[in-house]
Amino acid sequence: MSTTFSALVWWIIPITALIGVLGYVLWVTKFQERFENETTRSVTQFQRFQSSFREAQENAAPENDEKIESPEKDA
Repeated sequence: MSTTFSALVWWIIPITALIGVLGYVLWVTKFQERFENETTRSVTQFQRFQSSFREAQENAAPENDEKIESPEKDA
């Protein structure tokens, strides 16, 4: 392995790590709150969507509580 390549690696790895850390800090300080708000809003909308199906199912349930009996097998 050449000394030039070793020197290049010793510079590229820390620079890449520094860029990654700066990107993460920027994301946490600027964009994470907006991302979480959008996620919370999306989850809330999905839960309302699910509850509308539950309400529709409850409204469609028969009013009398008669059980439907399954045919018995002759043994």
